[in-house]
Amino acid sequence: MIDLRQLRDDPDRVRASQRARGEDVDLVDAVLSADERRRSSGSRFDELRAEQKQLGKLIPRAQGDEKAELLKKAGELSAAVKAADAEQGQADEEAQRLLLGLSNIVHPEVPVGGEEDFAVLETHGTIRDFTAEGFEPKDHLELGELLGAIDVERGAKVSGSRFYYLTGIGALLELALVNAAIAQATEAGFVPMLTPALVRPRAMEGTGFLGQAAENVYHLERDDYYLVGTSEVPLAAYHMDEIVPSEKLPLRYAGFSPCFRREAGTYGKDTRGIFRVHQFDKVEMFCFVDPAESEAEHRRLLEWEKQWLTALELPFQVIDVASGDLGSSASRKFDCEAWIPTQGKYRELTSASNCDSFQARRLSVRTREAGGRTRPVATLNGTLCAVPRTIVALLENHQRPDGSVHVPPMLRPYLGGREVLEPLGTATAPSGS
Repeated sequence: MIDLRQLRDDPDRVRASQRARGEDVDLVDAVLSADERRRSSGSRFDELRAEQKQLGKLIPRAQGDEKAELLKKAGELSAAVKAADAEQGQADEEAQRLLLGLSNIVHPEVPVGGEEDFAVLETHGTIRDFTAEGFEPKDHLELGELLGAIDVERGAKVSGSRFYYLTGIGALLELALVNAAIAQATEAGFVPMLTPALVRPRAMEGTGFLGQAAENVYHLERDDYYLVGTSEVPLAAYHMDEIVPSEKLPLRYAGFSPCFRREAGTYGKDTRGIFRVHQFDKVEMFCFVDPAESEAEHRRLLEWEKQWLTALELPFQVIDVASGDLGSSASRKFDCEAWIPTQGKYRELTSASNCDSFQARRLSVRTREAGGRTRPVATLNGTLCAVPRTIVALLENHQRPDGSVHVPPMLRPYLGGREVLEPLGTATAPSGS
């Protein structure tokens, strides 16, 4: 959540942020009104309690009618104190509920607009001219089937649409990508983590995934657990309700986990192949830093993602995501979009988000300053490798006319030294029933 003091001091900035996101501006005034009720009822409670304590000192010394009168007043005062306490509790609960509905304040340099209003910051690599090379590129699914790497037909048979199997070299390719990503992250100082895929409601709410993103979250109602859509959730909650010594910051973790997304609202989009699926594996970078370092850390996350995509020899662009396309927790987000030849456009492969202290405040992750006072840390997250989309980009960009696929040198040590992924030829996988 945002800092309530900041909201009181500069409500116009929060209103402008809500407007830029395309979200409810009136919510700002609703929060301020509830906060004012909370503070006034709190003051009323304090006054009544002080009067009650003073009265309590007079009663033992009073006699006769005076004492009876004081006891009567004490009873009335007790009822008034209870009512003020209840009113204060209700106002506080309402203020907190409304405050949780406000998204993070958008960074002033973020382009304003919707999904298509992003700003291109950089482009890297060279887009192949397949026409000049004399052949029509195959899409990743056709290539995956030739290689014996991807089986969506049986995935659909077993689990439904948007599920898949990675088979043979496809499974090995995932393991190679994950190991290479973890190796890069470890070299950069990240602590490798294998994280839970099921979390309690507070972890999901604390990271901001039960707001606008709730429709894409799988909820196990019987047990009240949520399946995570990214290891960002368990990583953010790892230090929940803790005070992290300032000398230990920054803390950097690289989490590998399965990810589950309902993909609500995407009917008809990316239905072919494995670009948009319900379950996939991902290596995610997550950082806890001093708030003064958050913008610099955001740039560092982007550089690590650029290093990764460059090593994979993929053409890509870096975009500054527009305000209306930001997640509720992010104040700013950079996406790296790889070129997908058969789609003729760049598609998101990685993202890096600066969440400032928004998540840490909700999850009560704090650090202690020199004077002993505590304050929330800042959190950031960045995708290093979302496996299926990376496989899509690798197969399509590195394909050869015969359906074989060039392996970038960086991946070869993790694929037994293979320089090329070869088609199975006329061989077929065991038939299914």
